[in-house]
Amino acid sequence: MQDLTFKPKAFLFDLNGTMINDMEYHTMAWHSIMNDELGANLSYDTVKKEMYGKNYEVLERVFGKDKFSPEEMERLSIDKENRYQQGYFPHLALIDGLDRFLERAKQLKILMAIGSAAIPFNIDFVVDGLNIRHYLNAIVSADDVKISKPDAETFIKAAQLLNVNPEDCIVFEDAPKGVESANRAGMKCVVLTTTHAIEEFEDYPNILGFITDYNAPILNALF
Repeated sequence: MQDLTFKPKAFLFDLNGTMINDMEYHTMAWHSIMNDELGANLSYDTVKKEMYGKNYEVLERVFGKDKFSPEEMERLSIDKENRYQQGYFPHLALIDGLDRFLERAKQLKILMAIGSAAIPFNIDFVVDGLNIRHYLNAIVSADDVKISKPDAETFIKAAQLLNVNPEDCIVFEDAPKGVESANRAGMKCVVLTTTHAIEEFEDYPNILGFITDYNAPILNALF
């Protein structure tokens, strides 16, 4: 990890793959719908590469902008989230060490927020299912932004809700597009290696370090 020259006032967390290790279940849900229902004949790895942004953005990237009506995209989105929650619910858990990390940050009065491309339905599923809402000072979901990651809007809005400057925030992310979003927002980033390999992040100058979970000793430098 780079030497930190400041102590952050806020931690901003992506959700999927960052607070919980669930991206496999999102990919499996989309892979099932795209192949079994929509006949796309796509490999698992091909679908995995599209796992960022809002649901309608995923559908438009894969099938084109004029393939589905808004009503069809809404139906497919709801179907996908129901499949995801049914598949992941038996495994719902915070990434190892995050419970202690959240408690330590709260005791030190570091503000915390979620900045995610997930819809509120899924954020509530996680936050309330794991009883962590009391740690959070703000939540920015897919419904709260016009343009999702890698645009900076998600993390900029989270910082605004916390009333802190972007340079006083540290973002926790698991995906290159999320790291790019943090970089565009002027924020440093810690990367969870739950979803992507380290070499996929080599183009981003804002990364402080890579961790496998929140027990990593390098995180002590943030407090």
